[in-house]
Amino acid sequence: MIDVTQLRKTYRVHQREPGLKAALRSLLRRPTEEVRAVDGISFHIGDGERVGFLGPNGAGKTTTLKMLAGLLHPSAGTVAVDGFRPQERQRAFLKTITLVMGQKQQLLWDLPPSETFLLNRALYDVPETEFRETLGELTQLLELQSLVSKPTRQLSLGERMKCELAAALLHRPKVLFLDEPTIGLDVAMQAVVRDFIRAYNERFGATVLLTSHDMDDVAALCPRVIVIDHGRLIWDGALEDLVKKVQPHKQIRLRLSRPVDASDLARLGRVVEHTATAVALQVPQSELQAVVAQVLSALPLVDLTVEDPPLEEVMRDLFAGAVPDAGAAPAQGAA
Repeated sequence: MIDVTQLRKTYRVHQREPGLKAALRSLLRRPTEEVRAVDGISFHIGDGERVGFLGPNGAGKTTTLKMLAGLLHPSAGTVAVDGFRPQERQRAFLKTITLVMGQKQQLLWDLPPSETFLLNRALYDVPETEFRETLGELTQLLELQSLVSKPTRQLSLGERMKCELAAALLHRPKVLFLDEPTIGLDVAMQAVVRDFIRAYNERFGATVLLTSHDMDDVAALCPRVIVIDHGRLIWDGALEDLVKKVQPHKQIRLRLSRPVDASDLARLGRVVEHTATAVALQVPQSELQAVVAQVLSALPLVDLTVEDPPLEEVMRDLFAGAVPDAGAAPAQGAA
């Protein structure tokens, strides 16, 4: 569904020192610097996949999404989405995709969302019967019944985001580009949006490419992740494999009935958290079974859970270069 080969995007950025003299000099000569926002990335995404597209701020994620959506032209390389060249902006291509950006909105501020829905129906030339059917499904999935006739300015941020998703999906796109769709939402509304994205993907077989700094979004929705840093691809593979490669250990969380000396805990693994009755141990995965057996026999245990390392820590270590050969993972297609 999405094929990207050696994609590049460079910008010429003007530079100027502060002050009046520098301002006058810039009228005659403006020094520039070439910035590589995207630097030769390649990946392929199959029909119906849900893929996380991750990276630190400035890594080139949004620039890549805009090239995939046809809003920017690549400086080099090739892009194909459902067989179309996005930069040509063909009508059939525009009816195939949607781009949802959590910090942008298309809803008309002083009018109810239902007016935006009708406008999008006209823009995408959606037949009346299909429009009513799709709107009914989206209304049910997102629980919009009480929202669509209120002025947009009277809706909460979470309510607006639900209506934004409905407006973006009325033409039943086959490819969803989602850029921070849960930004600014509370925990309950984030869960609603995640459940809806998963339901839409499963019901319509849509391909989803998601960027987010909220690792809960990624863990809930994306079995596969593509990671870029400084415009370059450093990982393309299963999220589970990335976690094992970057941090090949487990965390054992313990709740105790009484305090235990730190020296007794240190013999079991690296202590990453220690209060009077709560302990978190970090142990190699190969030693997990033996350590759990020791914990059960030696400590005043009330509760025990085994967890993967937090995704935030995994990504932090990856971007910090703690795993220099992470990029050696082979790019893969449908996961």
